[in-house]
Amino acid sequence: MAYWIQIDYERSDYVIDLDRISAFACAPNGKIIFWLPNSAHQIIINQQSDPEGYHQVLEYIKQVCAHSLAGSWIQVRYERSDYVIDLNRISSFCHAASGKLTFWLPDSSIPIIINEQTDPDSYQKILDYIKRKTGYVIS
Repeated sequence: MAYWIQIDYERSDYVIDLDRISAFACAPNGKIIFWLPNSAHQIIINQQSDPEGYHQVLEYIKQVCAHSLAGSWIQVRYERSDYVIDLNRISSFCHAASGKLTFWLPDSSIPIIINEQTDPDSYQKILDYIKRKTGYVIS
C-alpha cells in the first residue's frame, strides 16, 4: 500500500511514496533525512522548511516504528542521529572478528556500524533478524 506525500524541497515539489523509503535519519537538531529510492539523492526536511511535509514524515516514522510487520523496522542510534531502518531492504551484512556488525543503507553509501558494547539491543535484534531471514548464524 502506497503512502504518498508532497513536500517542498529546494524550491521544488516532490511527490514521494514513503513506503519505498528504506531508512530515515533523525538528527538532534530536528532535521529528518531520507534518500530517494534508486538514487543517492537525499532529502533533508525540518519543521521550518516544510511544516506539513515534516509532520507527515514524522508521523510515518512513528507509525512504522510502532507497527513494524515482522519486526523489520529497527531504530539505531548512530553518529549522534537516530536511524529508523527497514532491515528487509538491507542486502548484505558484515560481522568482523572485532565484533562490529556493518551494513550499508540502500540508496546511499552510508555504512552503519553497530557494536555490541555500545548498542547491545540493536545488535541482538539485527543478529536475530539475520538468523530469521537467512538461516545463518553469525557471531
